[in-house]
Parts: sequence; structure tokens; C-alpha cells
Amino acid sequence: MNAQLQTIPQPQTEPIQLQTNIPRWNPALRIAFRFWMVYLGLYCLATQITISLFTVTLGVDLPDPATLWPLRPVIVWTAAHIFHVNAPLTSFWGSNSASGDCMFGWVTAFCLLMIATAATVVWSLLDRRRENYAELHKWFRLFVRFALAGQMIAYGFAKIIPIQMPYPSLTRLLQPFGTLSPMGVLWGSMGSAPAYEIFTGCAELAGGLLLIVPRTATLGALISLAAMTQVFTLNMTYDVPAKLFAFHLILLSCFLLAPDVPRLVRSLLLGRATAPSTQAQLFRGVRANRIALAAQIILGLWLVGLYCHQCWGYWNTQGGGRPLPPLYGIWEVKQMSIDEQPRPPLLTDSTRWRRAIFDYPDRMAFQRTDDSIAPYGASVNLPDRTLALTKKDDKNWTASFTFQRPAGDQLILDGRMDNHQVHMELQLTDRNSFLLVSRGFHWVQESKVLPQP
Repeated sequence: MNAQLQTIPQPQTEPIQLQTNIPRWNPALRIAFRFWMVYLGLYCLATQITISLFTVTLGVDLPDPATLWPLRPVIVWTAAHIFHVNAPLTSFWGSNSASGDCMFGWVTAFCLLMIATAATVVWSLLDRRRENYAELHKWFRLFVRFALAGQMIAYGFAKIIPIQMPYPSLTRLLQPFGTLSPMGVLWGSMGSAPAYEIFTGCAELAGGLLLIVPRTATLGALISLAAMTQVFTLNMTYDVPAKLFAFHLILLSCFLLAPDVPRLVRSLLLGRATAPSTQAQLFRGVRANRIALAAQIILGLWLVGLYCHQCWGYWNTQGGGRPLPPLYGIWEVKQMSIDEQPRPPLLTDSTRWRRAIFDYPDRMAFQRTDDSIAPYGASVNLPDRTLALTKKDDKNWTASFTFQRPAGDQLILDGRMDNHQVHMELQLTDRNSFLLVSRGFHWVQESKVLPQP
């Protein structure tokens, strides 16, 4: 009996130790992590990537951190003394007229690159005994996930609710193709195919949503990388002034994918079995990790709701759901007289209007005989049947007209403009006369619809 009792396994009296040994990172990996953490962290903090999260959450416009001290003096000095830029620097996020690839943006990226390089050297010298940065990596990875997710969700909704590339306006329908910029061609082609724009928006939104949940973050980073690579390619080939920004969204996606590259290569390219992800949990306790997961999902859903609300509001005020002006349409100027002198539609007459375009409640435009467009601010008073025009670049300039509509497709304008008495008789153009508007989609096509040579 004693011999049998001795063979029965006895319960362990010491607690089981959790596996906490993390392999030592090689020097190249440690240096790479230091650099990318500093550079990507600074870029996110200095641009819209982080600011937009607070802007949409708080409902206020926050200044671009790169335009504030201490970054702005560094950027201005670098532009003047290294790149020999004498013109004033304008930040894209501080001006509606500057582009995302303005000189300020490129100099900012250069300054952040130099700061990150210097910080990496100092950090490597002071912390060369460190075995790994596993603890710091998991928290910075969390930051990068939500930084990238915020942009993917925002731009995804801007395409699902097609406001980023709207359907061609009445003015754009009249603009000759050869006068369009490459970006104008891209915006017009994407906007005239809203189903495709919505599809690309769904891909971007899917990437952002998957980034919110730790377990699906790798798939979200893969989708984001594919979507942003396409965006970057379009920006490069159509000269869209967002090349620098799209490239950094690619870098953020690559940073998230970097730890899983060996697993992805083994599984997708080599067709071999691979171990589960080794991404560390934020906390040691199960309860704490569940709370952290819930907090991440709540934050993600909050961003989804805010960006959806923001885009839907824009759609109903400036996008396709906006209210149409009372005189909406393209009006062909059939007859025009200035100071009671008839003005025939001669191509050499720069003062003779060819068309009047009413597309938005607060503005309109005249098209000249040479097809150029003259935009104006507009205010229509229906009870009094008056039309008041203003110029954006001249606050003191005004013009006023009275109008009559003998029929639904007829309009008569009388008033003063540039100290001249103006009379116009106009005819409404059928919007469906444009093939781009009326063509639609066809499952069966007997012949190709191609422009004639």
C-alpha cells in the first residue's frame, strides 16, 4: 500500500510561474524601433493624424501643432537656411488655399526626420544595455492603431457618403476636358461613378474598423496598406497634393505589420504552418485586458459615429443632399444687352456672357464666350424676385438684378453690374442632355460608347 501511495502524483505546493522571458532584440531591431517610434510619433502629433481625433471629438478647430512653438521656428529657419525658401510658408491645415504637399509640409517632414535621427543616436547611446522594448512597443502600437484607424474611418466615410469626390457640378459639366488638371480628371471620373467611390470607401472603412480590435488589427493593417498604396499611386500619377500624407499612412500600416511579416511570409508565400500571433497583451490580468478591449471598442465606435455624423452633415449642406437654389440649372443666354446695346455672342467679346449657372444656394457663375468661368456669391430673394451678386476677392463689389420667369425654362434678368445696365434673356438647358448624366449603367451593350477621334 505504501508503495502504491508513493506512485500517486502529489499536488504542487509552489505556484506556477508565468512565462515572461522575452528574447533579446538584436541591435538593428532596437535601433529601428527607436527611430520609427520617434519619427512616426512626431509626425502623428505634428499633423492632422492626431489633431483630427480631438477636432472631431471636441467639435472645435485646433491649430496644426507644426505651426506652433517650438516646431514652427525650427521649420521656418530650416526652410530659409537649408532649402533657401524666401516665400512665406503656409501650412495646409491652416489655410484653405495651400496643398498637402506645400513647402511647409515637406520641410516639416525633413525636420522631423532629422530630429528622429538625432534622437535615435542619443537614445541608443544612453540605453544601449536595454534587451528589448516589448513593453513600450505594445503601447506605441496601440497609439499607431488608433491614429491610422481614425484616418481610415474618416476618409472611408467621406467616400461612402460621397463628399470627397462629389458628382460633377453644373460648372464642371460645362468645362472643356482639356482645361482640367490631372487631379480634376481624377475627381470628375471618381465622382461620376459614385458606386466605385463608395466601394473604395468601404475598403478604407473596413481597414479602420478592423484596426480597432487587437485580434483583427493585422488584417486591418493589410487592408489599410492595400488601400493607401492605391491612393498613393493615384496621388502620384494624377498629381494630387496629398502624396506626402498618403505615404505616411503607408508607413503606419507597415509599422503595424512588421512583427507579423515572418508569419505572413511563411503562411502566404511558403504555404507552411505558422504559430499564433505573439503580440503581447496590454496588461497581465485577464480582467484588465477585457476592460482595455471594451474601452478600445467604445472609442472606435465613438469615432465611427462622429465621422459618420460629420460627413452626413456636410452631404446635406454642401454635398449631393444640399438644398438646390431657386434658379437651379444651366441657363443659356439667348439675348444680352448692355446699356441698351445688343451684344451678339461673339468669341472676341469678353464682356458677353454665354451661360449663367446656379448650382449652390449661396453662389452662382457666369460662363464667358471663351468658356472661362466667372464665379460670384449669390443671394436670391424669391418674394421680391431679386438677385444680389458679390465677389469673394472684392468685399465692396456688388451687383443687383430683378428676375422674371415667364415659363419654367425661361428667365429674364435686369439690373446693374459694373456701373452698366444689363438685360439678359435666358433659356434653361436640360441637364440630361449631357451624356455623362444620362448614360447610366447597362448590362447589355451592343456597341462600345467611345469618344470620336
